[in-house]
Amino acid sequence: MAKFEVVSKYADAGLPMPARKTKYSAGYDMVAAEDIIIPPYENHLAALALSCNPMDANEPKDLSWISDMTKGLKAKPTLVPTGMKCKLDPGTYLELSVRSSSPLKYWLILANGVGIIDADYYNNPDNEGHIYFQMINLSPFPIKIQKGEAIG
Repeated sequence: MAKFEVVSKYADAGLPMPARKTKYSAGYDMVAAEDIIIPPYENHLAALALSCNPMDANEPKDLSWISDMTKGLKAKPTLVPTGMKCKLDPGTYLELSVRSSSPLKYWLILANGVGIIDADYYNNPDNEGHIYFQMINLSPFPIKIQKGEAIG
């Protein structure tokens, strides 16, 4: 059983609790906890390309190199906060997916395909177990998600 709670940072934000929209909904709708801009994916690609020596641009890069480059350029998926954490039964997990219409209508995808929230993530000491969606914008334009808009 999933029990959602608001993380302390958003205690007074007036966020709706995740809920099933219809009687037969497969999952809970989750919303953005604040306004956030998701830059075009091509911005990240351009930054990565500019940081690479043209002479070795076609050479394979190992994971350590990519990780260092990503951190240095801050070229990563946009973390969209939900303001929520979830208490789960042992041995269960919460699956995060974008709304099925998001890629088709808005060109937004989940960077990790499917997000997995383990039962022991609840009250994580690093971030209180705050659930984020890792989003990538495939359109050529920055996209603004407004507080309260359903994202997953």
